[in-house]
Amino acid sequence: MRVKYLIIGAGPTGLGAAWQLQQSGENDFLVLERHPYSGGLSASFTDHTGFTWDVGGHVVFSHYPAFDKLLDELLGDDVLRHQRESWIRVAGTFVPYPFQNNIRRLPPALAWECVEGLLAAGRAAAADAHKTPPVHFREWIDRVFGPGIARLFMVPYNFKVWAHPAELMSHRWIGERVSVVDADRVIKNIILGQDDVAWGPNNTFSFPLRGGTGEIYRRLAARFPDRVRLGDGAFRLDATAKTLRTTSGDTVAYDHLLSTMPLDRLVVDVLQEATPAMTAAAGRLKHSGSAIHGLGFDGAPPDPRCWMYFPEPDCPFYRVTNFHNYSYNNTPDPDGARPRKRAIMTETSYSEHKPENLDSLPGRTVDGLAATTLIAPDDRDRLVSTWEMRVDYAYPIPCLERDAALAVIQPALEARGVFSRGRFGGWKYEVGNMDHSFMQGAQWADRILTGAPETVYTL
Repeated sequence: MRVKYLIIGAGPTGLGAAWQLQQSGENDFLVLERHPYSGGLSASFTDHTGFTWDVGGHVVFSHYPAFDKLLDELLGDDVLRHQRESWIRVAGTFVPYPFQNNIRRLPPALAWECVEGLLAAGRAAAADAHKTPPVHFREWIDRVFGPGIARLFMVPYNFKVWAHPAELMSHRWIGERVSVVDADRVIKNIILGQDDVAWGPNNTFSFPLRGGTGEIYRRLAARFPDRVRLGDGAFRLDATAKTLRTTSGDTVAYDHLLSTMPLDRLVVDVLQEATPAMTAAAGRLKHSGSAIHGLGFDGAPPDPRCWMYFPEPDCPFYRVTNFHNYSYNNTPDPDGARPRKRAIMTETSYSEHKPENLDSLPGRTVDGLAATTLIAPDDRDRLVSTWEMRVDYAYPIPCLERDAALAVIQPALEARGVFSRGRFGGWKYEVGNMDHSFMQGAQWADRILTGAPETVYTL
């Protein structure tokens, strides 16, 4: 079999590339997907009791008019729009997100610890005390937030979400991912007793009316169903001959190739021409895994919160999503536009630095929900559905070695006519949101077709 454009992976990046090709009148393409479903990490599933779950807590917001326009075309009126309400569980209470702007909610002694650290950090910055850039993410946290916020939230939460110590991570990915801090604003919020919750690109977001986030990609893949092959992935790539052997044993010849599979696996397991330097660089890339649990409960008491963060050790998860609030259709048998049941979705990270006993995790997750007051003791008897998914590649870690590793791998791949893009194909978390990933694929296609430069993914 021969195609002009071969795409590995039917997640947002791969389908974004296919969409751009089709929009440009190019229909000679094939998308290979090793799983029996499209959507990648943005897929959704309905369990045997009728609850719908995403692969982790996704919300739909965008930086790009092209992605917005496509969402309007795909979903039409089948979309709900929400105002974000997110919280952090600290010191026996819930603090609105972002934590650093709302420390007035803490007990007074802890609030002062945070303010004292902020003021000290501000004085050090004003005196130009730091003559060199931060060595790592932990040093950046200490410089920007001071020891109080670092101790209470930033350091423990980031370890729970990344499953890697902050000392092993670069700070250069931050961008809009972490709200920095304005000490004057913090003090004003304390004095006036006001919450400050508007920061961030996702302070409003959309969500499909039914089918979860994965509905977006099911509908997109349905636009070219004969060119998306599910259940067949990449096995061996001969970039010199421009042929790919698939896991089913087929050989596909191509003119242009986009890979969205994890970059380290592409180099180590699939690429026939990988050099020792490429393989060594791939070995320096780090990632975390995530265990997602969906817990369905009878009854849906009012709770307007969208999602919550958990830095403390009284629970294994780092984030919980009230998934029934995203759409009432995420639960079985809604009462009009109101859910009859709760859909609570948790995420727990794991890595070599943070091993988890995944067999005991479901029970510890329920215990953690009780310890953090998200369920009452008698709610255990109302648990009517459990769903679990383990994702070994959840977060590409912006480790200290990442940029140097990418500088070896990506040019070597492109010299062989292989382009690797997407959350794990590009291995850049800072452009790894759903809209970023989609646009990486679309811009790759546009580059191949017209020579237009890529602006989302750059080295």
